Amino acid sequence: MAEAAASSSADPQTAPRPHGHGAAVAYEMPLADVPVSPATLDLLEARRSLPLRALLEPGPTPQELDRMLAIAARVPDHGRLVPWRFIVIEGEAREAAGARLDGLYAAQNPGLVPDKARMWRDYLMRAPVTVVVVSRADPAAKIPELNQILSAGAAAMNLVVAATALGFSALWLLKWPGRDPAAAALLGVGAGEKVAGFIHIGRPATRPDDRPRPALADVVTRWQP
Repeated sequence: MAEAAASSSADPQTAPRPHGHGAAVAYEMPLADVPVSPATLDLLEARRSLPLRALLEPGPTPQELDRMLAIAARVPDHGRLVPWRFIVIEGEAREAAGARLDGLYAAQNPGLVPDKARMWRDYLMRAPVTVVVVSRADPAAKIPELNQILSAGAAAMNLVVAATALGFSALWLLKWPGRDPAAAALLGVGAGEKVAGFIHIGRPATRPDDRPRPALADVVTRWQP
């Protein structure tokens, strides 16, 4: 009895949690002291994408890019499967990758007009850095495949936000090189993998006006019993 009384008066921060979805919690956990970040809210409320032509040099330093990628990796990941990875295309590698894509595109499109001959080289050269976000969802895992794919999308968005927070602009696109399996393979995307997006990163050339956003009344409903 004495042991039972001691247990009931234990510190609520160290008392064991009851198990089961229907179990009643006999104590209230103290709220964590999490700081509010008005600057983060301001950034998210004002962030918008720029066109490729508005992403200028200089690109991020290696340290800045590593920080962006580390932040990109901090996303919900049910089962800790890490169902995504990143391929960085920067510097001289941009033109080399673009040349290979141009060769494949020409082979797939006989009679290509001359002004399209360097299309993908020009595409990759526009931004200082391009990060290919690769989804590598495992259909055999216990975690639903859709959850894994959404985790890759979250990693892409985290990368966009991290780049913006560091003073860059980021554009998320998915053009032919990401949709065509042979083109994606040229960039190092493996069998069973898919491209979730190309995140192009550079210094913003302008601060464009915001575009129309959906009214909350059009996209939010509240469930009622």
